[in-house]
Amino acid sequence: MIRPAQILRLIHINFVLVRHGLDEIILATHLFRPFRFLYYMAPWNWMPRKRAPRAVRIRCALEELGPIYVKFGQILSTRQDLLPDDIALELARLQDDVPPFPGSIATAQIEAAFGKPVTEVFSDFDETPLASASIAQVHTARLQDGKEVIIKVLRPNVHQYITRDIRLLHTVARLAERYWKHGQRLRPREVVAEFEKTLYDELDLLREAANASQLRRNFSGTDLLYVPEVYWPYCRPEVMVMERIHGIQVSDIDSLRANNIDLKQLSERGVEIFFTQVFQHNFFHADMHPGNIFVRADGRYMAVDFGIMGTLNPVDQRYLAENFLAFFRRDYRRVAELHVESEWVPDGTRVDEFEAAIRTVCEPIFEKPLKEISFGNVLLRLFQTARRFNMEIQPQLVLLQKTLLNIEGLGRQLYPDLDLWQTAKPFLERTMRDQLGPRALLRNLKDSIPDWNDTLPAIPALAYRFMEQATSGRLQLQWSSAELERMRHEIQRANHRTIGAITGTGLLLASAIIYGLDGYAPTVVLGAPLLSWLTAGLGIFLLLLSWSGDDHRH
Repeated sequence: MIRPAQILRLIHINFVLVRHGLDEIILATHLFRPFRFLYYMAPWNWMPRKRAPRAVRIRCALEELGPIYVKFGQILSTRQDLLPDDIALELARLQDDVPPFPGSIATAQIEAAFGKPVTEVFSDFDETPLASASIAQVHTARLQDGKEVIIKVLRPNVHQYITRDIRLLHTVARLAERYWKHGQRLRPREVVAEFEKTLYDELDLLREAANASQLRRNFSGTDLLYVPEVYWPYCRPEVMVMERIHGIQVSDIDSLRANNIDLKQLSERGVEIFFTQVFQHNFFHADMHPGNIFVRADGRYMAVDFGIMGTLNPVDQRYLAENFLAFFRRDYRRVAELHVESEWVPDGTRVDEFEAAIRTVCEPIFEKPLKEISFGNVLLRLFQTARRFNMEIQPQLVLLQKTLLNIEGLGRQLYPDLDLWQTAKPFLERTMRDQLGPRALLRNLKDSIPDWNDTLPAIPALAYRFMEQATSGRLQLQWSSAELERMRHEIQRANHRTIGAITGTGLLLASAIIYGLDGYAPTVVLGAPLLSWLTAGLGIFLLLLSWSGDDHRH
């Protein structure tokens, strides 16, 4: 049920849409199609007029509707797998730059958060905002010990405004899904739900402070990225205090050149930072647009605004790395198999048909030189193709795609000849070595020891219970034939893996024994008998084979 306040808000929204020439889009929906004659009766449509492209008009309308809709447009731009290309790219241009609220109100909110006058907390506080966004604004200050800091303060009544507009968006999404012909495909309710979660996460500044601390810890001891220090004693859910940084905005090319900063190296480091976050840390800054990235005089990157972060679990991380490698090797069969194995597409998808669809999309792309190929566009085309095969949307991959597009665009703005593939290839190959090599095997074995300690003692009791039920006739099997067939295959694979693991372990032990034999003098290579090397190599191969077979199950 739509409330009176929501009706008034809807009237205002429709007024803005009409002013930007979007009334035709509204009247084209199934719900309002009977009233389409109103479009032709409206006086402003009687005379032909030059209009901006639809994507530009949509962006301008969102900017006029206010900060919440600007933020919604930004989130919506991350769903390039669902939107037309022109709209998605235009929405990505939305700038989170809104008029500031009075500094006196910010002062009052800071004092309410700390329960004391702002002069007792800070030795100096500037009421003039340094920056203003849809959720919060930033002020500069000094701690009592003289350290320069920035204070991020939530906008007044922001929770109330967000709740009001979120309810309205849910209502509009339900109507769109019911009456708009593309409603089912675009799944507006899911988009709004995702937007709601992201928005409420940004309203908790303690969460953002924790994200910043994690990212700072990940890059400690490196010269790749500097993350400002969070001053935890001064942080509250509605107030966050961080170290103030000074640098050049990364989009200010002239200033970077004036400071003799190597733009080629800077662009390559940006790519390195991204892939380090994704494939080493599994924790990446998902809002790395130029407004959130600065460069120090020594060429080191600095980042701000940590409200939106992305994560990848080890499985997604590995499949993504394999996808990229397979793409650039044009191994479309492997790309299709990876999508099925990862369950990104439904079980039962024909691999050969999926392979053919991917080949059709990607072959024209690869006619260009590698340095001209956009990683982001490759990922976008992949999502669009997979959508035809009922691919489920993976939120973590959508965030990753948005971040990759930002990084790639920034890198080529700094250095147009950037070869993203050559820069990224070492990280992808290193990821595969780390996930499939001997170190990964030993790491997985080590991590599994606690599970073995818990599981192995219970096996005799479970086996006894099973045998007791079987002999007494109380054992009931409720599996379908498909489940039995799947179980049979799993048992076969488990047996093969077990045999491989036992044989591999035995060969490794034999290698160690041969190495330790006194008086044994066969051909020696690098200080060890040749036979020892051969048996060790074969043992490691069998262990890797048994482990990889387990890892590829789906």
